[in-house]
Amino acid sequence: MSLLTHVLACLFGMGSWVAINGMWVELPLIVPGIPEGWYLPSYLTVLIQMANIGPLFITLMHRFRPGKLDERPVIYSIVVLGIIATFLLAFFWKHRVTVGGLPHSVPLLVLSFLLSVVDCTSSVTFLPFMMRLRPQYLTTYFAGEGLSGLVPALVALIQGVGVVHCQNATLSDPLNKTLENSTMAGSAELKAVYQPANFSAQVFFLFLSAMMVVCLVAFILLNRHPAVARERKNDLYFRSDLASEKREQGVSLHAHTPEQKPMICPLDRSEPRSSFGTGTYSNLQVMFIFVVLAWVNALTNAVLPSVQSYSCLPYGNQAYHLAATMAAVANPLACFIAMFIPIRSLIFMGFLTMFGTGFGAYIMAMAAMSPCPLLVHSPTGTVIIVLTWILFVLSLSYVKVIIGVILRDEGRSALVWCGAVVQLGSMLGALSMFPLVSVYGLFKSGDACNTKCPM
Repeated sequence: MSLLTHVLACLFGMGSWVAINGMWVELPLIVPGIPEGWYLPSYLTVLIQMANIGPLFITLMHRFRPGKLDERPVIYSIVVLGIIATFLLAFFWKHRVTVGGLPHSVPLLVLSFLLSVVDCTSSVTFLPFMMRLRPQYLTTYFAGEGLSGLVPALVALIQGVGVVHCQNATLSDPLNKTLENSTMAGSAELKAVYQPANFSAQVFFLFLSAMMVVCLVAFILLNRHPAVARERKNDLYFRSDLASEKREQGVSLHAHTPEQKPMICPLDRSEPRSSFGTGTYSNLQVMFIFVVLAWVNALTNAVLPSVQSYSCLPYGNQAYHLAATMAAVANPLACFIAMFIPIRSLIFMGFLTMFGTGFGAYIMAMAAMSPCPLLVHSPTGTVIIVLTWILFVLSLSYVKVIIGVILRDEGRSALVWCGAVVQLGSMLGALSMFPLVSVYGLFKSGDACNTKCPM
């Protein structure tokens, strides 16, 4: 296997969700400078769901016009769009437009919607493109997709986004931006003061634009570089006539990589096989795979991230940043584990899903108990919540990668449906949490400086 191809596949995967992930980690810095304030996360959630029109179009094309859509021009288009949108964000994110007599960040919202279209559409185009390479590179792609969340988070940490210091109100500079919520702590009033960033949001958005340029260069080299051409599994995928998709779907991975083990023990031959992919699985097994895929993506992409601050901030600002960063590290780590230990048993997948869901339930319980969760005054509580986040992301990320490997066996259309189900699960998770968090306000934030809980 070519090391160059692995690097290019990883860099290509990093461009899949780097723009939106970068937007989320930059929120503490951009929110004070826009009229929407902390309503912006709610607007972003709605915009991301509206952007699913991209994956819907691609999926319908594959369903009703199979073999007519080449994903390569689509990938070129969305990556270039991502480069332009992130570059424009660097200069126009603060600009306001008066709508209905009130100022709104129209350029920021429009560009955020375009970036959402780019990232959502990548789920149903990047994966099918990876069918053009050997199966081993799919896991590397997933590692890059995990890094698309880790790299912006690390840059934001270097930037100093959201770092808070507790300070006596009498000693605070009145020009500092402080939280409005403050109480008396002992004999002095404490306020949480945001530390100034080491570099501006403009520099951060230019960095995101550079990341998209890297993704584009990696994609071009994956298509054009001679070393990558030698690593192609079969020239069939590079013929201009993509109507050969049906033949491609009938080619099993086992014919090319005999070292792969069967995913599960063969069932009784009398059991009917499904018409999905190569017909390896029954209809019930296919349904199980997609239900698990939707469930784990709903939890990891929408449900738990929406309450991460509520689950961690009561334990302190350091716990929050440590949990967010280490959870981002756990994602690519799970991909590397899957690369060397690919356990593709459906039974193991179900067990690991329940295992990760259990950690997710603990996180949700701590968020519901905010601002006074269990062991809030103890270092043990901090260690537990950070470890829980790591194990939650690690276990369910492994499940996502293994499902991707399984569906890759079933052909190009299976990976298109994989991306569609990923988006569907994420959308359902976001729509279910939006009213609970933003409308009904069931979760209460903790103030690291002033919140007092009974011992």
